[in-house]
Amino acid sequence: MNNIFISPSPHVHSGDSIQKNMYGVVIAMLPAMILAGIYFGLGAIIVATVSVVSCLLFEYLIQKFILKVKTTLTDGSALITGLLLAFNVPSDIPLWIIVIGALVAIGMGKLSFGGLGNNVFNPALVGRVFLLISFPVQMTSWPKPAHLSADAYTGATPLAMLKEGIANGESVASIMQSNNFPSYKDMFMGNIGGSLGEVAAIAILLGLAYMLIKKIITWHIPVSILGTVAIFGGILHLSDPIHYADPLFHMVSGGLLAGAVFMATDYVTSPMSKKGMIIYGIGIGLLTIIIRVWGAYPEGMSFAILIMNAFTPLINTYCKPKRFGVIKNK
Repeated sequence: MNNIFISPSPHVHSGDSIQKNMYGVVIAMLPAMILAGIYFGLGAIIVATVSVVSCLLFEYLIQKFILKVKTTLTDGSALITGLLLAFNVPSDIPLWIIVIGALVAIGMGKLSFGGLGNNVFNPALVGRVFLLISFPVQMTSWPKPAHLSADAYTGATPLAMLKEGIANGESVASIMQSNNFPSYKDMFMGNIGGSLGEVAAIAILLGLAYMLIKKIITWHIPVSILGTVAIFGGILHLSDPIHYADPLFHMVSGGLLAGAVFMATDYVTSPMSKKGMIIYGIGIGLLTIIIRVWGAYPEGMSFAILIMNAFTPLINTYCKPKRFGVIKNK
């Protein structure tokens, strides 16, 4: 008698494999990583290298000596976690902090739940939020690209500048027209301060196109997130353009694109059905705008994804497809 073994998600078929898709995501992230290296120099490469090596090392050590299970370094998941964690931090962050973030991401965010296929929350975002809460100064001191200013090494992100200006009674138009506020072209091309993975919208869009062409992900989550942000942000802007930025600003600033393309689409922590993906994406888009506009933090993408990660099991239950061979009652 042959035994049938049921493994946890993600379940991949049609000639694909977990390793193939994981390394496909890594390829899609390369344009953003290359531009980060060009803009921020050697510091960006060092931070990304330390993050990746730390994630791989902690996964090996925890699996080998604590969990005493077969190590899974070659599946690519720890590599992606390391890159995504690096995408969410400044290029000049102290290296010991990124090592702590890697330990939290792998040990707490991933392996404490049983490893790949069992974690509830995106591991890289668990590490990022832990660092943001524990080391707020280091996590919010954003270096500017070296070619932008010889006088100012660090500066606020566009989202932080907008939030601070509005809190001081300035209008959106006056803030965005000031000399030190980046243009839409700057934000699209990456000529701004910020974390490694959020500075160049064009690089992230190239990664999205690659993953869609290779069918590594589907359009449902990124499009539903971006569409919700565009609609909700547009409604707010039309109702009160003095206090609310236009939707294009929200699309190209902060970590919205990086989160929608690389983090919200994580196989394990996102819904399985297409309907569920759209509900999940709408929830992330709404929460992102709510936190950005009314929350204490200028950016809300990481928190929005983690919150909706928690709702993924419920969404999967609600959007459960009909079992094969079952006839729906009339």
